[in-house]
Amino acid sequence: MANDLYSTPEHELFRETVRKFVEEELRPRAREFDEMGRFDTSLYKKMGDLGMLGLRYDPAYGGAGLDWSYSAVMFEEIGRADNAGVTMGISVHTDMATPSLAQFGSHELKQKYLVPSIAGEMVSAIAVTEPDAGSDVAGIKTRAVRDGDDWVINGSKIYITNAATADWLCLLAVSDPDGGYGGFSQIIVPTDVPGFRYDLLDKIGNLGSDTGQLFFEDVRVPVSNTIGEIGRGFQQQMMQFQDERLVACVSTIAGSAHLWEETRKWAEERKLFGKTLAKMQNTQFKMVELWTQITAARQLVRACVEERVAGRDATQLISMAKLFCGRVSRQVADECIQFHGGYGYMKESMAGRAFVDSRLVSIGGGADETMMHYLAKQLGF
Repeated sequence: MANDLYSTPEHELFRETVRKFVEEELRPRAREFDEMGRFDTSLYKKMGDLGMLGLRYDPAYGGAGLDWSYSAVMFEEIGRADNAGVTMGISVHTDMATPSLAQFGSHELKQKYLVPSIAGEMVSAIAVTEPDAGSDVAGIKTRAVRDGDDWVINGSKIYITNAATADWLCLLAVSDPDGGYGGFSQIIVPTDVPGFRYDLLDKIGNLGSDTGQLFFEDVRVPVSNTIGEIGRGFQQQMMQFQDERLVACVSTIAGSAHLWEETRKWAEERKLFGKTLAKMQNTQFKMVELWTQITAARQLVRACVEERVAGRDATQLISMAKLFCGRVSRQVADECIQFHGGYGYMKESMAGRAFVDSRLVSIGGGADETMMHYLAKQLGF
């Protein structure tokens, strides 16, 4: 997306760096990661060496101290890696598990967990969703009970990306059952502590990242592992969700645009009834409609990024973008798999994988209904 916000010489240099990484390290291994059922964690170190894992974080902890426009550039490129699961795994680490730590964590916690995470020496995961509490975050039941200088944690989380590869979790738990929205805390839980275990889940898509259920049985961690203030976890998590949702929008629409481009190439080569698909009016009209939707989504996402770069609250815009981008990606994937015919239904087909993977966008990180519920309130209903 060529524009002043993203295309300064510095942005273009960074884009070239990310694009080279995607073309050399991610795209050629897209099918391999699906078969592995997870992302190759050794690549995090390569990303850390390239400065990709702490773009907006304090240079004192290894970050680049840049603004949101660089995150947009990065995920525009990673979104074109032909593997939504890989994009998910990376974004969980960079924009779902670490933002609260970077913004609210103590110096000691940042030194112990943020510095190696930015360097790619540690992998992180966000642990919020539970079997009975998905988009309704306030309904979580995992408890953290204080015992002297420790938290004792019991409960479970589900649908957690990086479940098997994470070295530490940003866990949201109930620390005061009578505290209402002031009764939650964000706590760092290393995954090598006694009492923690996970079971992997068998997904239908986004296969390039590992997803599992987490179990906490009398897990002990120091109270000093609390991110920010005790009792402020819910509010901090709501802020962290905005990074998650915006990154999802950027990468999703970049992936949709890439799928559209590849489908156009297919249509220009595929012959039917004596001419190529691209020469048929039905194809042309549908491709025009899809590109219009992609362009509209891109502009909405750009508006969100502009607000974040300016330091303004973009919650309403991001909620709209999350809702819209999820639906556009599903429409694009559905039409593109149709253009590919029988081949589109094969696992090796980019269109087939996108068709399955795109369905998650309207569920994860806040379902469509959650976005609409929030937006209805904002619009005075």
